[in-house]
Amino acid sequence: MALLIAQENFDAEIVALVDPCILQERAACLNIDVELLSFKAESPAQYHRPHTLKIQTLQSVTSVVPGKLDVANSNYVLETIKTATLGCLSGQFQAMVTGPVNKAIISQTGQIFSGHTEFIAELCQTEFPVMLLANEKMRVVLITTHLPLSKVSETITIDRLKNVISISAAELSHRFGIDSPHLLVCGLNPHAGEQGHMGEEEITTITPALNQLREEGIDITGPVPADTAFTPESLKNVDLVVAMYHDQGLPVLKSHGFGDTVNITLGLPIIRTSVDHGTALDLAGTGKASASSLSCAIHQAIALAKYEIKQQSEPH
Repeated sequence: MALLIAQENFDAEIVALVDPCILQERAACLNIDVELLSFKAESPAQYHRPHTLKIQTLQSVTSVVPGKLDVANSNYVLETIKTATLGCLSGQFQAMVTGPVNKAIISQTGQIFSGHTEFIAELCQTEFPVMLLANEKMRVVLITTHLPLSKVSETITIDRLKNVISISAAELSHRFGIDSPHLLVCGLNPHAGEQGHMGEEEITTITPALNQLREEGIDITGPVPADTAFTPESLKNVDLVVAMYHDQGLPVLKSHGFGDTVNITLGLPIIRTSVDHGTALDLAGTGKASASSLSCAIHQAIALAKYEIKQQSEPH
């Protein structure tokens, strides 16, 4: 993916944290022309030049075979994430962009690893990161993320709803410049519970939480039935849709732009974006993988970083 991205234009300096031997081997395999340049933190930043890629070297433990997972390199993968995160916290980098990782292979090392987001949040000493996915059509935030359906209801609490929604509203204002954002919140059950006949979570948990948030000044519509929440009429003047679980919101979102959707982590002291897909190991090394989501994630990170710099430079 990094090799494909290296061919593009970006109005920022792009630095890949990687073992250069891996890139050189893959470039030869895919017949991609790229010049690898050493990143020097003390040098003035320069815009990315197509067919070049600046790298900060991190050493893998063993060779990497396309499409083949190797537990020996799990710590190398974690080190790339850690180095990028700490670089953002120190101000060396203005934003970080991550690709997909395989959680299972990292967990085989004995480390507790539920995903990038949680790992990054721990490094940032942030207790409550929020997953936002966005494309040109809509933005969707998830109350619960990677959970089996059997665990969703018990995980949705008043405190969790208030945390996710209040962080989302604040970040839309802080990072995206949306004053008084309007949020549309889905119910959990069919027909948003239909007054308790199809489930009581809307009555006992969701509505009380939303009412408290309204009292705090957040503009909220809901809970609404999820099957009509994503219609053009429902989405008019809506800045963000809040979905109760992963497959309530993301299938609709991705149907309007798979490959053009960006994962943005809210609630962190740094800017972090990521792709909207998994590892696709069957495509590794074939030259058939698309880098469109990674490209969108980089452009989004650049836009967020520029907005942050603008805000910091303006008098308050």
